[in-house]
Amino acid sequence: MGQYKANSINSQNFNLTFDNQKIGELIYEKWYSFNAKILMSDGAKYQLEPKGFWDSKIELKDGTKALLEFKMGWKGIIIKTFFDNKEDTFLLKLNGLLSSKFVLIDTDKRELMVAETDFKWNKLNYDYNIETTQNFDKFDNKELLILTILHCINYYMTIIVSAG
Repeated sequence: MGQYKANSINSQNFNLTFDNQKIGELIYEKWYSFNAKILMSDGAKYQLEPKGFWDSKIELKDGTKALLEFKMGWKGIIIKTFFDNKEDTFLLKLNGLLSSKFVLIDTDKRELMVAETDFKWNKLNYDYNIETTQNFDKFDNKELLILTILHCINYYMTIIVSAG
């Protein structure tokens, strides 16, 4: 099981670390934007871009190739990955109405990851504590998926706040 941390630097950038080693960074172009970049520590760069009517779907791209897409559903955020030309579907859901934990489950309803939000009042932003299961740790693109899930959670919170 992996223990990751994602720390907000300035309400727009998040550093993802594992054992105090930087894995990658999620960078927003502006506050409350659905556009973002992911920079991995190995130098790989990815783009998160809204698509569809009312920006209802977000795609993760490597250049022009879509690697992943997600959208809001009734039960949570539906994530489809297209890594290695294989499609997988996951659900990211809030673990209860007033919870600060988001849970990633697969189509067999197995829990793969838990991300707990930690609001920092002094900085007015969120940090995240992320725990992964052994099944999740077997994924080839797990760090890229975690950074994208951070974007999913931020997307979810932005939608909920704007709806209220």
